Amino acid sequence: MNQHLNELYERGKQLFEEGTYSEAEPILINVISMNPQYADVYNKLGVISHLKGNLQQAVDYFEKALELNPNYTEASLNLAITYNDMYEFKKSQEVFSLAAQRAHPTPTALDPFIAGKLANEHYKIGNLYLELGMNDEAIEEYQKAIKLRPKLADVHTKLGIALRNKGRIDDAIAHFLKAKESNPHYGPAWIQLGLSYYMKGLIEAASEEWEQSLKYNPELLEAETYLKLLKKKEK
Repeated sequence: MNQHLNELYERGKQLFEEGTYSEAEPILINVISMNPQYADVYNKLGVISHLKGNLQQAVDYFEKALELNPNYTEASLNLAITYNDMYEFKKSQEVFSLAAQRAHPTPTALDPFIAGKLANEHYKIGNLYLELGMNDEAIEEYQKAIKLRPKLADVHTKLGIALRNKGRIDDAIAHFLKAKESNPHYGPAWIQLGLSYYMKGLIEAASEEWEQSLKYNPELLEAETYLKLLKKKEK
């Protein structure tokens, strides 16, 4: 790398890391025009394009980064996230799988950063399925997320909701309890657990959950609302 190119590269990298993307972009484009062999520059340009909403351009940049370096995990994850935002779920899953295999070709633990990113994307895809009423698919995605990160309260809660939608109330309760255990301050877990008890006819247990939830989450309006409804029903 000649001195001028090196200076451009370092300047573009610095601006990118500072979040000054509008200034970093033309410099990084200049870098690859002078030497198109820098996978990390293509990855950075992909991130910038994604942030600007130019998703197809972002895909092109990430794919170029991976063409230069097939083991570039960050570019793989960024590509998968971009496909997910384009509703190209099948492509997103394929890239995720390849990223996981490349990160650890043997069945050992993933790097925590990679595992967290993968889990978050499975969670997001699961949420889309849940919103569409596709509970089986949502359950599968949430289970994949939990396999990667077992103590995510929000994922356990959403998995519980999907299971309850399928009539598997006891399984749902187990996940709401795990969510509470992982994060006692996560209000939705208490709310959903109370609702599940209520559906089973365990009115006192439901009331107790909502009352206890207010000790951890004093501003949890849903709990107050359900408690008021119970009191009205008792009158």
